[in-house]
Order: sequence, then C-alpha cells, then structure tokens
Amino acid sequence: MRIWFASGNDHKRKEMERLLGGYDLVLPKDEGIEFDPEETGRDFAENSLIKAEALWNIVHEPVLADDSGLCVKALGWGPGIYTARYGEKEAGRKLSDKEKYMLLLKNLEGIEDREAVFVTSLTLILSPYRRYMIQETCEGSIALQPSGTTGFGYDPVFRIKEIGMISADLKEGEKDLYSHRGKAARKMRILLEKEV
Repeated sequence: MRIWFASGNDHKRKEMERLLGGYDLVLPKDEGIEFDPEETGRDFAENSLIKAEALWNIVHEPVLADDSGLCVKALGWGPGIYTARYGEKEAGRKLSDKEKYMLLLKNLEGIEDREAVFVTSLTLILSPYRRYMIQETCEGSIALQPSGTTGFGYDPVFRIKEIGMISADLKEGEKDLYSHRGKAARKMRILLEKEV
C-alpha cells in the first residue's frame, strides 16, 4: 500500500519503509509537489501534526508524518525541535550532519553530564476524522567523540543507554530495536495492520 510521507528526507523515508515493512512511502518531491510547511509547533507532536495536515490538505490520501530530534540536558534540553537546523542560524548556511554533531561536541566540551534523549512523534491521517499519533524516545548520552559508520544525523555521537553503544556502531536492524523511530514505527505498523 502507498502512503504519503510528509518529509523531504530520503534517509528518513528509507528507514521508515524498512521499519514499517510492506508500505511504499511517497515523498511529495517524488510527485513534483513543493512541500515545506512552516513548523510553528511548540513540540514534536505539534510539528508532526502540522506536517501531516499540510500534506493531507494537498493529496487527500493516507499521510504519515514524523518529527524527531535530539534533546540534550546540558543544553536546556535543546536543540529539540530545532535539531535539523542546529547551528545554521549562526553559520548563515545549511550544515552537514557531520558539522552539526561536531558543533554539538564543541558546545559540550568540559561538561560531564551528557544525558540526552532522542524523541520521535509519528502522526498518521487516514481521513479528516481518523488521526493517530505515537511518540517514543531513546534515552542515552552524548559521547566524547564520534564513532561508527551507519545511520545518519547525530548517530555517531549518541550512546544508547540501554546497551551502552554508539548508535552508528550498530547495524541497521540492531539500531531499530532501540531507536526512538524503531519503537514508534513498530507500534505504528501494528496500528496500520488493524486500520488499513
């Protein structure tokens, strides 16, 4: 079954397709749709809903949206909803994943308490009055230096509390067992199987 995915991120799409299994996720850009809604929410759940509603209003077909981010205790639980744009305002340009996580490490230099949590909020809209939301977390900490070659984003510097390993050191299937998106997607998959 085809589901619209309210994102422009190919990495997220690939990961979510793997996690959901059996569903083809279509990005708006795949169909020539310009999609960049203003994320004015105060938290992940609100931004996830904003993206889902914006795409639903265009396509009127099943839509899945994801809003995720990294919350670091020493940064006042930031960057939070601004994770994807971390450091870009100061730099005046878009930063690569590596530039962002290296900036994070620089901003945490000398700080012992490196507690952090990844959060994801998934919103599914099947019709104007059939909406579902699942939010999950992955608790951990920020490592002192990057490690690993898998994953994307901040995976090379995020140590998963449950197993004490860096996310980017895990194989895709292993990461899925512990990641915020893996936990949320497993619940969403059960819901989809019942509702679709």
